[in-house]
Amino acid sequence: MGELSIVSLPYRTDGCDHFARLRPLPGAVLLDSVRAHGSSGRFDVLSALPLCELRSYGALTTIRSAAGLTRSDADPFGLVAQALDEHLPPARDAACPWPFQGGAIGWFGYELGRRHAGLPPRAPTPMVADLHVGVYGWALLQDHQRRTAAAVFSAAIDAATRRRVLAALESAAPAPATPFVLDGEFRSNLDACAYARAFDRVQRYLRDGDCYQVNLAQRLSAPAHGDPWDAYLRLRARTASPFSAFLPGDDGTAVLSFSPERFVRVHGTRVETRPIKGTTRRGATPEADRDHARALLASTKDRAENVMIVDLMRNDLARSCRTGSVRVEKLCALESYANVHHLVSVVSGTLAPKTSALEVLARCFPGGSITGAPKIRAMQIIDELEPDSRCAYCGAIGYLSRHGTLDTNIAIRTLVHDGAAVHAWGGGGIVADSDRDAEYRETLLKIEPLLEGLRSGVPRIRSP
Repeated sequence: MGELSIVSLPYRTDGCDHFARLRPLPGAVLLDSVRAHGSSGRFDVLSALPLCELRSYGALTTIRSAAGLTRSDADPFGLVAQALDEHLPPARDAACPWPFQGGAIGWFGYELGRRHAGLPPRAPTPMVADLHVGVYGWALLQDHQRRTAAAVFSAAIDAATRRRVLAALESAAPAPATPFVLDGEFRSNLDACAYARAFDRVQRYLRDGDCYQVNLAQRLSAPAHGDPWDAYLRLRARTASPFSAFLPGDDGTAVLSFSPERFVRVHGTRVETRPIKGTTRRGATPEADRDHARALLASTKDRAENVMIVDLMRNDLARSCRTGSVRVEKLCALESYANVHHLVSVVSGTLAPKTSALEVLARCFPGGSITGAPKIRAMQIIDELEPDSRCAYCGAIGYLSRHGTLDTNIAIRTLVHDGAAVHAWGGGGIVADSDRDAEYRETLLKIEPLLEGLRSGVPRIRSP
């Protein structure tokens, strides 16, 4: 099981060229650095034909493999670890230059955090699973730094499956089945008045000392039909985010993520998180853009929010790292993306002995940048004030290789297509000196490029 077979493939600047050929295969997934439209991402990870799939809805997880279907109410993170042990025992191939050598790929939705926060499970929604993770015995990887590509097969992949994969990669790339079209306007589950009431309630909790910060989000939904792959191809060029992903579900459902934020990365004994707090729009001219960036760097409020979350993430990493090893490498550094500037910090540590990468993810989940601080109390307030499930939004999307490497995003700038409608969420951290109208505008600013990219003759966002 520990042996690898590596097949060199043509390097393509745009990893979607490879994925278009793999997409017809069952369980196809794409973790996309969007290097064709940006410069900060390095690896693409693509796969299909999972050995096992796990889906969680509320308190119940189903596990499907060649052996059949089982169900469990155990902790989903532990079930993923169990599935990996069963189908892909751990292996360490120091000579392999690729970060994924078979393992788990998928999404861990925000609602999984309810178990650790002591919140009762929500009724399952008809959108997509709270967790959808496949165990894959192979992957196609692209390294945009070295401009190389390869298919990495573990010994769990038989000769017939390998031939099927390589034949798919040599086939003509099919176009999206049908255009993705909106059938109506976006409607919010928190209009301006409802948001104002929720904002005021958060302020009361802040004054009473329950929290220092609460991340409040609204969900915007519109009826839609067509191939979500078409939507992904259109939108990724507008966002150029290094932690993007296209993860199809069943019956036309899909998660489309265009996240700029890394959640947790484990490589060897190094553990890293890169929380984002502080956002402003890009300027229309170079001069205006520089002014916006300078104003963000000088913002006392945004810096205070970022520092709060950095402190939270230091504590979260400390639960899995060697004592004294956790440190802040960057604090409130400016990073610029296609539509916005962000303040980004980097917190790192050294993995403690006998601690797995999946345990690091579980102990940090969900990310503090999308809950607030203290985390559990913030999640309780979010549960009280947000009318609907966050679904995959604000969870984590990424991979865990069987040799211990893990990389995940925070699933912000993330859309869910449930087969009948497309859903987008926008949120922001509220602190004691936040301005209500400015915070409401920020929730829309972050996702407006995605909404605009999806619109088909629909002129505006309208609340219920």
